[in-house]
Amino acid sequence: MTGLVREIVMAYLFGAGMAYDAFLLGFRIPNLARDLFAEGALSSAFIPTFTEYLTNRSKKEAAALANLVATAIIVIVGALCVLGIIFTPQLVRLLAPGYSEVPGKFELSVTMTRIMFPFLLLVALAAQAMGILNACNQFAVPALASTFFNVGSILGGLAIGFWAGPLIGIEPITGMAIGVVLGGALQMVWQVPSLRRSGFRFRPRFDWSDPGLKRIFRLMAPAILGAAAVQVNIAVNTNFASQIQDPLRGPDGPVSWLGYSFRFMQLPLALFGVAIASATLPTISRSAAAGNLDQFRSTLSRSLGIVFLLTLPSSVGLAVLGEPMIAAIYQGGRFDAYDTQQTGLALSCYAVGLAGYAAIKILTPAFYALGDARTPMIVSLLSIAINLAAVLLLLRYTQLGHAGLALSTSAVAVFGFLILVVALGRKTGGLLGRELLVSTLKVALAAAAMGVAVALLNRQVEAFLGLSRLARLAQLAICLPAGVAVFYGLCRLARVAELEWASSAMAGPLRRWLPFGVLKSSKR
Repeated sequence: MTGLVREIVMAYLFGAGMAYDAFLLGFRIPNLARDLFAEGALSSAFIPTFTEYLTNRSKKEAAALANLVATAIIVIVGALCVLGIIFTPQLVRLLAPGYSEVPGKFELSVTMTRIMFPFLLLVALAAQAMGILNACNQFAVPALASTFFNVGSILGGLAIGFWAGPLIGIEPITGMAIGVVLGGALQMVWQVPSLRRSGFRFRPRFDWSDPGLKRIFRLMAPAILGAAAVQVNIAVNTNFASQIQDPLRGPDGPVSWLGYSFRFMQLPLALFGVAIASATLPTISRSAAAGNLDQFRSTLSRSLGIVFLLTLPSSVGLAVLGEPMIAAIYQGGRFDAYDTQQTGLALSCYAVGLAGYAAIKILTPAFYALGDARTPMIVSLLSIAINLAAVLLLLRYTQLGHAGLALSTSAVAVFGFLILVVALGRKTGGLLGRELLVSTLKVALAAAAMGVAVALLNRQVEAFLGLSRLARLAQLAICLPAGVAVFYGLCRLARVAELEWASSAMAGPLRRWLPFGVLKSSKR
């Protein structure tokens, strides 16, 4: 939620023009490296290994492994940051060649990227801390870490960009870039007290021949190749987006519209996909370490059922009510009605792949827990061809423009989910049981019926109230509860198995209920 607040602040202050295009690219480049080397590959390789140490070895050995990994992060990722800062102009030119055609846009993007590159090291250390705490069954503090990043980046950016900036000659957008680094530092520091209370204190330790560290590196190698495919897809889409000429805005806007819409979609993705995956991974890692495949399948199957129950209606809701949501939340200041329309269009296309995105967040680490990093890597590499083909077809044969790039991303997510779920089922002796398939079908039909009902209601409310911001808020106040009621009622009538658990769980914060109940001993 605080991430959405950060985007609202950026939308109000900078809109969807050159400044935010440059900021977004500057933020995206270290984020690409973060997903490649830090949160993605590192977490997927570190958590299963660290959990195995906690389960089958002593806590002292687990702490020694954690210190080895932290030291390696500082050395390796720190060097990547230095190289990234040196070669920033080349990176910007590679990712966004269209920026060179707009006076000042390329130079501003280089500045933004160089300022924000240290964020990579900070978030890598924060990701390791999160993995340690999750493996120790501590979920609340890691779940709040991203909140502290967002709060730190907003308050720090505003203080530097708008309060101190005029006094020391710093532009507002530059201050917001510095705020990102401050937020990354706060995200890491927030978790340190909990690490200490759990008995983990950082002590620099160098032993590149350590078996545990070697095992993590072995798992990371194919994971990095797999994650590299995702980053290639993002780079390809950013490259095309930077060259799109909007009929009204020219080259300024498409990158920002995609950024705002994808960030908006990440709210349900983080609430449902990432959060459930974070709680599931330590549990399935312990099951895999103990050789208990029955519990492994049961936990994973139930987690997928919950993800589908929550993301399928969310996907339909974003597609139907995307524009009113964007208008109610983003529109204002320098973010105008045209920005709302274009961002809403991209959001509806991203929403197509929401369930796929969320399911992949659960399925990919499951392979690593089983010691198989090869399958996710192959699927990710295949996604490069899928994405490029979809981008070329959609840009050539449709008039979707930037929204076509969003739709190609969704196509990749759906493709990845289908391949991974089949492969994991074969590896574990069956994953998609009859109950899960029936439950998912019931949820999909209920979500579709909800979408029709909400679309009809939304049209009537819009015709009656108009398109002002207050009217948009009223639309959401009427349509969202109506949609939830329709979906809940249909799922209740259909006796969807996961509904009972989800209904009681929704009474409390997501971070508090994920580790319990469903993720312990439920059996499908």
